Amino acid sequence: MQRTSIELGGVPLASTVMNASGPHSAEKDEILELSGRHRGAIVFKSCNIAGLETPDNLKNRGVAHFTALARELSASGKPVIGSVVGKTDEEIIQVATELDRAGVKIIELNLADDYVQNSVAPFATFDRLKALVGRVRGEVGAVLAVKVPPRLAMEPRAVADLFKLLQVRIAVCANDLPKDLKADLGTAAADGPARTLSQVHAFYKESEGLLDIVAVGGINGGRDAYIAHLTGATGLQVGSALIKEGAGALERIDRELDELLAANGKASVRDIIGQIRFQN
Repeated sequence: MQRTSIELGGVPLASTVMNASGPHSAEKDEILELSGRHRGAIVFKSCNIAGLETPDNLKNRGVAHFTALARELSASGKPVIGSVVGKTDEEIIQVATELDRAGVKIIELNLADDYVQNSVAPFATFDRLKALVGRVRGEVGAVLAVKVPPRLAMEPRAVADLFKLLQVRIAVCANDLPKDLKADLGTAAADGPARTLSQVHAFYKESEGLLDIVAVGGINGGRDAYIAHLTGATGLQVGSALIKEGAGALERIDRELDELLAANGKASVRDIIGQIRFQN
């Protein structure tokens, strides 16, 4: 399935499909199962320094648990994406630094979660965002990704420009497409007038191709994956399907995406990224 291979932030990945930070990504046995069942990257559950019991969506054993796993997986050649949360700037920087030293390829700053927004308020102002992300960028060498809140008060263009300035390579965005969207995969045409279809689509357009976008949400099959790529996604994080089906969901979606690429005469997923167009 070489058609679904990609580079994300310059990191070669065997598939655009990966797990979202959360489902099946906290305990060693489930992470190793994901690693064995799917050829794409592994995204760790968002972690802080000491671990959390609440909220449930961020329950984790702490960064030391994940750095040990990162070293093990990296030694086998598996690309690892470490996801970071914290209650202070200093905690976020420390967690990112420890994951970086453990060999993760990409560090995802999960600045979208309420836990972080309520304590650190990274998107309170433009200068606040610049200060926090800039400090992390100055401390780590790994490729940097930032997860953006689904409801963003700032203009996507301003945030995208800041990310480019700070050498953030990846924006993790909501795949909040209209439920009634009709799109023809063969022609890459969507019904209706030209418009912004999702947060993924907005950041793809506003970054002018200089950011890679990862789509989160609504990807339950190959068609969903194909449309997310058409609207600008380079990578895809799968959550709900993984919860329902287990580790096999990633392999299935990857296979279905590959089959759709072949059916539409595409040699690579790169051929469809951002290629959505409009009928009217």
